[in-house]
Amino acid sequence: MQLKPLARSLAVALSIVVIAGCSSTGGTQDGDSYGGQDGSGVGSTTGVGTGGQYGSTSGAGAGAGQQADSRIPEVRTIHFDFDRDTIKSEYESVVMAHARYLRANPNARVVLHGHTDERGTREYNMALGERRAGAVQRFLNVQGVSPSQMSVVSYGEERPAVRGQTESAYSQNRRVVFNY
Repeated sequence: MQLKPLARSLAVALSIVVIAGCSSTGGTQDGDSYGGQDGSGVGSTTGVGTGGQYGSTSGAGAGAGQQADSRIPEVRTIHFDFDRDTIKSEYESVVMAHARYLRANPNARVVLHGHTDERGTREYNMALGERRAGAVQRFLNVQGVSPSQMSVVSYGEERPAVRGQTESAYSQNRRVVFNY
């Protein structure tokens, strides 16, 4: 039976073609293809925990959770732990603020840009960036945001927010950016 090795080879070739088609083009380092984000990513933090649970936020995220539903939340970047794709509990209010905005504005659309640090292979990082953005998308969906209002793009390690090989640089690059 030569069919099984042939099917396996075709599956691998198709996967390579799909990954190659996902390569990034244009845009800025923070993943915004339309220019700056008016400083929205400055000081914003989010992360991924190991349990996939969501909790409350403090600091910059708390203000985002309390602002009016008619304005796009100021904090548009959330960060993740190394090699994780679950949202840390302390950033629930940031994502909730985006959910409230999107529910209150059914014509609004958001692209969730998933990013990673440079560690890992390009293929792994593309998949991890997609999983991170997908986790945010699922959270928003559970909060009542229409799937038609959201899309996911992974840039993997291709668009670092900060250059460098320190833990500080890595932690700033592990993120999802809300792009309205």
